Amino acid sequence: ALATLKPQAGLIVPQTVPSAQPNVAGAGESMDMGELAGMTPEIIQKLQDKATVLTTERKKASSSVLICRCCSARPWCPDIYLVAFFLLQRGKTVPEELVKPEELSKYRQVASHVGLHSASIPGILALDLCPSDTNKILTGGADKNVIVFDKSSEQILATLKGHTKKVTSVVFHPSQELVFSASPDATIRIWSVPNASCVQVVRAHEGSVTGLSLHATGDYLLSSSDDQYWAFSDIQTGRVLTKVTDESSGCALTCAQFHPDGLIFGTGTMDSQIKIWDLKERTNVANFPGHSGPITSIAFSENGYYLATAADDSSVKLWDLRKLKNFKTLQLDNNFEVKSLIFDQSGTYLALGGTDVQIYICKQWTEILHFTEHSGLTTGVAFGHHAKFIASTGMDRSLKFYSL
Repeated sequence: ALATLKPQAGLIVPQTVPSAQPNVAGAGESMDMGELAGMTPEIIQKLQDKATVLTTERKKASSSVLICRCCSARPWCPDIYLVAFFLLQRGKTVPEELVKPEELSKYRQVASHVGLHSASIPGILALDLCPSDTNKILTGGADKNVIVFDKSSEQILATLKGHTKKVTSVVFHPSQELVFSASPDATIRIWSVPNASCVQVVRAHEGSVTGLSLHATGDYLLSSSDDQYWAFSDIQTGRVLTKVTDESSGCALTCAQFHPDGLIFGTGTMDSQIKIWDLKERTNVANFPGHSGPITSIAFSENGYYLATAADDSSVKLWDLRKLKNFKTLQLDNNFEVKSLIFDQSGTYLALGGTDVQIYICKQWTEILHFTEHSGLTTGVAFGHHAKFIASTGMDRSLKFYSL
């Protein structure tokens, strides 16, 4: 099973942009795109160590573990091919505090905020919730601004200005008071929330930045772009460590997301492909065909078993990463658009936002909630802690909350 995710015969190994000597940018300064520091052995070891810790933590709660083929006497081998991380049986117990399906099915809209972003340039395009405090909400707007909002006090904590075009991706740092944003202006910005200031500008791409994902270490960013490259950057220095394109496809990337353990990740393309990449080797190790139209969103479940994908074909596909196959397709109404996919932290629920907001219970993959409150396209959806609430954003410039 492990061999199935190694680069297959006929796959073109992506070409990495040559590394140059690093040149650290100061606070708020831009990094020149040619200044690639490279994936040093120290960085690769850090990635490996973090994945080992995460796998060990999950394994403690597991009833069974897949033993490594190359050294069957040990359940863990530091040299095992990296994709084995998500092949470990890591069944976490569902938290007792998690909202039950019968309660979730009774959720309704309890709040709607329309004053976060400009009325003259309407539209909230991106949403994220702080993992350590889901009362803190992050949004990116068509008005080029990034907003940090406190759900409890209903107050704006920070307005972050600097992008020259709309903001299409936003990410919270889980343990530092930093947030990240990306835009068609070809930049990634790193912001200090307390100072409401930009501390780094990462210029990893020559085109629109279409996806953004934070590595489990909290030290690195993955980005995708319509320039056909994905990039891996250091958040402390703003340095681009590596950039890779798949020369066999020559197609714009539409989204990117790390697997929870951080050694593999997925990208979506304009020509309907989902590609799984080995970060350490910078190789494409699996492809998932089946969609038609550009990929609009991808999401890994927290236990690493499943990948959900959406495209401009009114469908959501579920992939089993252990078997490398599509095991379920949620066929939506004709012309239904999906712009956002996310699993709750326990992997019990899957939310999708687009034409409407829909919530599915995993394993059965049945719809238990359907919200139509947004007057425009829903662009983002997210779960609060233990699914105690659901948040969504839309082109109607509203941030909405749903709960009992």
